[in-house]
Amino acid sequence: MKVLVIGGGGREHVLTWALARDSRKPFLFIAPGNAGTAELGTNLPIDSDDVGGLLEWAHKEMPDLTVVGPEAPLCAGIVDRFQAEGFRIFGPSQAAARLEGSKAFAKDVMRAGDVPTAWAARFTELDPALACVRERGAPIVIKADGLAAGKGVTVATSMGEAETALRQALEKGVFGEAGSSVLVEECLEGEEASILGLVDGDRVELLASSQDHKRAREGDQGPNTGGMGAYSPTPLITDDLWPIIREQVFDRTLAELKHRGIAFHGVLYAGLMITQGGPKVLEYNVRFGDPECQCILPRIRGDIIPLLEACIDGKLDQQAVEYHPGACVCVVMAAEGYPGAYEKGQPIDGLSEAAAQPEVAVFHAGTALHGDSVVTSGGRVLGVSALGGSLEQAIQRAYQTVDMIGWNGIHVRRDIGAKATGYVG
Repeated sequence: MKVLVIGGGGREHVLTWALARDSRKPFLFIAPGNAGTAELGTNLPIDSDDVGGLLEWAHKEMPDLTVVGPEAPLCAGIVDRFQAEGFRIFGPSQAAARLEGSKAFAKDVMRAGDVPTAWAARFTELDPALACVRERGAPIVIKADGLAAGKGVTVATSMGEAETALRQALEKGVFGEAGSSVLVEECLEGEEASILGLVDGDRVELLASSQDHKRAREGDQGPNTGGMGAYSPTPLITDDLWPIIREQVFDRTLAELKHRGIAFHGVLYAGLMITQGGPKVLEYNVRFGDPECQCILPRIRGDIIPLLEACIDGKLDQQAVEYHPGACVCVVMAAEGYPGAYEKGQPIDGLSEAAAQPEVAVFHAGTALHGDSVVTSGGRVLGVSALGGSLEQAIQRAYQTVDMIGWNGIHVRRDIGAKATGYVG
């Protein structure tokens, strides 16, 4: 069996890792991959958003399954293109991917489907947006409407911060076309949690809960990032919340999409704020979350290919997901300066020693091969994931492994999972 994995970050490494452990032992190809995926399969010199190049390769090599990692090719319609040419591919259609590609579209779906979410208004011009912010006051949230690599959201705690965010998006164009339209949104109070669901067009299999840490520094300080670490499960999602999340979030959203003629197949990720009034949706993603998947997939026992194929074929009712009974934590090791400017090309030491630790996996994100050396090539460089019988044990294992790895200019949050345990690594 041949499987093509599209993407080159930490999410794609953990997907490749899970596929490599499947009992069907597929031949793996990763486009473009990274230094970690190169150890599990064959990296291809094709960018993840080069749909034409990926299709050309597919026609030559005939993969049995293609798994799409990042959001950009999904929003560009890669699933529709592959399916039209007869290839089996895991991921939502371009129409369904608009849930992530346009925050305004997602908000419209939620309103129409009576999905609990924050108040929001969309603007394409600066002056009306500024007037709205001045009327509603701070704290308030400013979101670029389109894809901005997880960096288009500002939780403004002051009027000045909100106005700066609006000017950057609508006046200075720092997010390009993605920020030509913005949402001004109510700032919800509570704690965030992530729920991912496998969807087969009709049914949803909710995966284990997790909590991401999006701010760059300890104590949820500093700018938003793509995620500095995550853990699973989170005690925020209590037994009584699961049926509410299923019915009010996933069932209602999928029903509204179906009402619009859109069938969803793949992964639907709901970023939730757990408020005093219950869970409310902050955002949707239409793919495995990164770094959430680096603490969820290692917990799954058994094969992953049947789950992915069931989503494609509408047969999730024939599958069940079993988990490692404890917990898993992923600590992101980033380049100093991320999410701002950072250096690349720094040699990474200690990877072999780290990879040899029991119940630990080191997932590459922003890495590349330079001769025989692994070097940094991105802002989020590695994700160190550790299993444990308890969350405290998983955290301890993860940070012990983090401290074995070195390069010139490392940034790590030392409080991943501390909200649930009080433990700081």
